[in-house]
Amino acid sequence: MTNQPFTTSKERSEITSQTTAQVEAEVAKVGVSVIGFVAALIGIWGLSCFVGGLINSGGPLAFAKGWFGAVLGL
Repeated sequence: MTNQPFTTSKERSEITSQTTAQVEAEVAKVGVSVIGFVAALIGIWGLSCFVGGLINSGGPLAFAKGWFGAVLGL
């Protein structure tokens, strides 16, 4: 007869729940990272569109005048 320790079902369920919690934490970290990366890309895209509009309109005053004209229908 060998002296191998037996794992009770309570110990197994604790290990399983700890592993599940660790996996859920890692998945949450990846999800937050992906959302942050996409938000950064959207912000960079918006900034580049704003700068492109400023350059295309001829400066900040012309840009603001054009924007208010488009919004107010002037």
